[in-house]
Amino acid sequence: MRALTGFSIIFITFIFFIFILFHANTELKSANSLPEVLDDKIPIETVSLNQTSFIKDSMGKVISDIHQSENRIVLPFDEIPQIVKELFISIEDQHFYEHIGFDITGIGRAALINLQSESIEQGGSTITQQLSRNLFLTTEKTYNRKLSELLYSYQLERRLSKDQILALYINAIYYQNGVYGIEAASRYYFNQSIKNASLAKIAFLSAIPNNPTVYNPITHFENTKKRQERILTNLLNEKVITKDQYDIAFKEPIKLKISTGPDLYPDYSTYIMNEFEELIWTQEGYYQILEQEKDTNERKKLQKKFDEKVKSVLTSGVIIETALDPTIQNAAVQSVKTRLPYHDIQGAAAVIDHTSNQLVAIVGGKDYQKYSFHRGYQAFRQPGSSIKPLLVYAPYFDKTGASVSKMINANNFCKNGYCPKNYGGGQYGYVSLKTALKNSYNTPAVRLLDDLGVQTAFSYLQKLQFSKVVPADQSLPAALGGFSYGMSPLEMTNAFTTFSNDGKFIRAHGIKRVTDLNGNTLYEWHDEPIQAWSQAANQKMRSILHEVVTTGTGKKANFQTSYIGGKTGTTNNVKDLWFIGMTSNYTAGVWIGNDESKSIRKVERIKPQIQIWRDIMKKASE
Repeated sequence: MRALTGFSIIFITFIFFIFILFHANTELKSANSLPEVLDDKIPIETVSLNQTSFIKDSMGKVISDIHQSENRIVLPFDEIPQIVKELFISIEDQHFYEHIGFDITGIGRAALINLQSESIEQGGSTITQQLSRNLFLTTEKTYNRKLSELLYSYQLERRLSKDQILALYINAIYYQNGVYGIEAASRYYFNQSIKNASLAKIAFLSAIPNNPTVYNPITHFENTKKRQERILTNLLNEKVITKDQYDIAFKEPIKLKISTGPDLYPDYSTYIMNEFEELIWTQEGYYQILEQEKDTNERKKLQKKFDEKVKSVLTSGVIIETALDPTIQNAAVQSVKTRLPYHDIQGAAAVIDHTSNQLVAIVGGKDYQKYSFHRGYQAFRQPGSSIKPLLVYAPYFDKTGASVSKMINANNFCKNGYCPKNYGGGQYGYVSLKTALKNSYNTPAVRLLDDLGVQTAFSYLQKLQFSKVVPADQSLPAALGGFSYGMSPLEMTNAFTTFSNDGKFIRAHGIKRVTDLNGNTLYEWHDEPIQAWSQAANQKMRSILHEVVTTGTGKKANFQTSYIGGKTGTTNNVKDLWFIGMTSNYTAGVWIGNDESKSIRKVERIKPQIQIWRDIMKKASE
């Protein structure tokens, strides 16, 4: 009896509130206090929904969907099929275009049922109320939440048109399995856009939001199918569809075709997400702010703010347009896998179109798994002799103007206790600079660095933007690749593009631009070229690098093309093998090694790094 009395009091209060609110709506012209209060307490200027973002390749094909907790593709009102609109109005809110956000008759009927059962069994919610609950509130079944729902609904009706509310509702509702909105649901469950879905499929999808757990098509298909049939019957009874449409839809078999969206080229898309963060960081000025902030706690706050910014951009729905060339990417991935059939040896590669300074392919490792450690840009290894053209020879030619025929001592060298030897211990007397580099003799490189001056040489290297070169690296062993941390395959490849750009270093990127879903540019790179060395020095280097491939240590890389050049690299105890080189249009770098920096001497003679490079570049040249 006490419970019944309580429900009665709540019910009377509830009806009185609705009565006052209803009449307030008709008196808005003469009394504005209620709207003013609501605007202050419940400000609703615009409503936006989290959306899925996309990564596209160079041809505009989507290669990966990016979504946080909500997989949603928002459709404008005009792009939502008319039958979808009519269906939801028919099954959820037949008086949608008539009420002011709530239906007094429906609420009263629901309240009476709740009083009789002494519990909250029905809500009598309109489409606007359901939208308010999805956007601003919880699904808690209390009268306090219900009153809040009415206020939010009233505000939505004041601020938005009926068509805007209906579109928001259809895009906002939950379809289970992390899917929100009718378009994402159609793509997820049937692998097709809703505009191409049949009436039977539309009704099937529309059955889910009523209770996404009970009507989950994957785990409770029969429940969903039975509700779909009830929806079709309702549409027929309400004359939304004809008998012929009903018969066809009722008989159509429903077969799920689950599609979680494209997730192609994990090596490339993983790198792109890293570059995406860097792009936002750069464009929003976080680098400059972070450099100035020394306090650890403040730096953590800045990092958190940055992470939130990245998340907000992604959830707003963006398109990341990239330079990915699927043909070259596939060739690189396949070659690394095929040429390294050893369980303890890994590899990485990067390919840059140096005519546009765009990263067209990158390999994170053999059998790479998305978001795992990416050797293409995260592995920093000693470069061995592949550093010689960048640190020693190009700076030497630029600083001295020496000829490639200048002679240099290729016998043993020793200074201040540092006594490097040529590979195999050979002593070759005086040889030309061209011969010294094409055969990768060690002692000439050290002598040249000593003559040039370590600081001078490193001033050139600084222009190539290696991220982990530190002051302690400035010593003679650097001529042979002796660094504290080393370089990544991507960094080395990018540095070598300088030889194809008249001595200019230009930072290569995989991202062309980031746009919103309407194609408006939000972010893009604006890197300026840096003149690393003169065109004259660069031309000398190109001639020698060509000799490396035709008659020197990189002969296995050679194939018929208009220009080819490159440089090998091997570290102490054969822990790393490198080959970096270029053709007329592309520069590619390949590294192979053991993740634990163990020797891979067993494959040294096979030269898999050169074979991989040749496979990739031949495919790129087709």
